Amino acid sequence: MIIVVDEAIPYWDEAFPRLGEVRPFSGRKLRPADVKDANALVVRSITRVDASLLEGSSVRFVGSATIGMDHMDVEYLKARGVYFTNAAGCNANAVAEYIVAALLVMAKRKGWNLRSKSIAIIGVGNVGSRVEKKARILGIRVLLCDPPLREARSDPRYLFLDDVLDADILTFHVPLTSDGPYPTYHMVDKNVLERLSPKQFLINTARGPVFNGRDLKESLRAGRLEGAVLDVWEGEPDIDLSLLDLAEIGTPHIAGYSIDGKIRATEMMFEGICRYFQLQASWDSSSLYPAASAIRSEAGLKGDDALRSVVLQAYNILRDDGNLRALHSLPEDRAGAGFDRLRNEYPLRPEFRHFVVDLPKDQTGIGGIIGGLGFQVSNGGGE
Repeated sequence: MIIVVDEAIPYWDEAFPRLGEVRPFSGRKLRPADVKDANALVVRSITRVDASLLEGSSVRFVGSATIGMDHMDVEYLKARGVYFTNAAGCNANAVAEYIVAALLVMAKRKGWNLRSKSIAIIGVGNVGSRVEKKARILGIRVLLCDPPLREARSDPRYLFLDDVLDADILTFHVPLTSDGPYPTYHMVDKNVLERLSPKQFLINTARGPVFNGRDLKESLRAGRLEGAVLDVWEGEPDIDLSLLDLAEIGTPHIAGYSIDGKIRATEMMFEGICRYFQLQASWDSSSLYPAASAIRSEAGLKGDDALRSVVLQAYNILRDDGNLRALHSLPEDRAGAGFDRLRNEYPLRPEFRHFVVDLPKDQTGIGGIIGGLGFQVSNGGGE
């Protein structure tokens, strides 16, 4: 059995050799000749999988170690009888933790009281549902927007986009689609942006083209929005650096890049190949997770300041922002390669569950919130 796998997928060299011959490739450089005699192909979102790649090959299984499917020609795969799957939900908690970090940073920067804010979660699937839980823990009033879920479940809690455009914060967690009754390609464009106000804030961790970048840049430049946090960009890896300059926080498509999420994605691909080809094999990934690390909140801080101290010790989103902005120092023709390098060489971060927070006596009141966000909490009684 021959498996062709993106070399940037973590732990591929520990998992897939158990199943057969493995041929690693660089994500944007895969060619038809590389898969001609392969049985299985495992990719990331940067590799387009369609007839131009697979026609004439022996590939019967395609797995994407990501949550999105917009890089796969699903109709072609169905017509050709190729089984395909993705790693839906693998990094959902990591993205939700990224949102928590972004909200706490912006609360400090903008002087927000999060308990007086409302947040509209657009797309309430694996990621959005976890964002909902963490937003409620932070005390933010939550609105849920998901017309397909509204129809599937006959549940009026899931609102239409028009119903949530008054929210203080709008965060997007939708797949990228161009057809159907609710396409998401450029769902945030001039028409939507003109209905927003300078007191509203946008977050996109879904796919870059969910936002019309040109229209967003115009709104930010004109001061018609309070700001935006962007992890995903149109035209990746050749992103619009002038839009980055206008973003409050910009990161290189790494919101879901946690150790936990990446291990789970590789596990899901491993398990999918085993099921499809009826292979009897196993892979124990438990040794890959880090030992628990201790965090101590800075003494004297209260409320959101104390929360922010804890969260930024576990995940410093501002470091990722700074690394992306450093692309400005590169020649224009090398910025795209720099973006890819930030993703491919990203030091995977542990999720909150791998940290034990020691709270000083004057901060034990936030223990429930910290625990609710996923941390382990130790009320050691420190001063």
